[in-house]
Amino acid sequence: MKTPISKHFNYEEFEFSQKANELGIDNHIPSDKIRFAIRLLVLNLLQPLRDKVQRPLVLNSGYRSPALNKAVGGAKDSQHLKGEAADIFCKDAMEVLLLAQIIFRYSLPFDQMILHDSLLHLSFKPDGKQRHQILYNKSYKEAQL
Repeated sequence: MKTPISKHFNYEEFEFSQKANELGIDNHIPSDKIRFAIRLLVLNLLQPLRDKVQRPLVLNSGYRSPALNKAVGGAKDSQHLKGEAADIFCKDAMEVLLLAQIIFRYSLPFDQMILHDSLLHLSFKPDGKQRHQILYNKSYKEAQL
């Protein structure tokens, strides 16, 4: 049974990780604080984006336990550890760019956006001012747009 966050998102998709399954890593959300951060990320950014594009957004990575974050080479202070970030799978760099443009067009709030060649990293901080930081991964810069 799935635990809904919004019309199109649930907590289980934030816990799911193929890498965690392969390595036998427990990636369950450990606290209400992290669940709350995920809820805010969904309600403020991901669900509104989903509503604008009118098609599913597939999470490549949501919450990461410390063990999973280390296994995938995540930053030591990754927002994934706090439930503040999600990576959305995209078929190519053009789709990444399209989603980023939609976020800007509708002034959706975000803390950080990192454009990759086949995923868009988005984060939302539960407290404090959103930085609106935009970064470009090397893979995105090398993609043929």
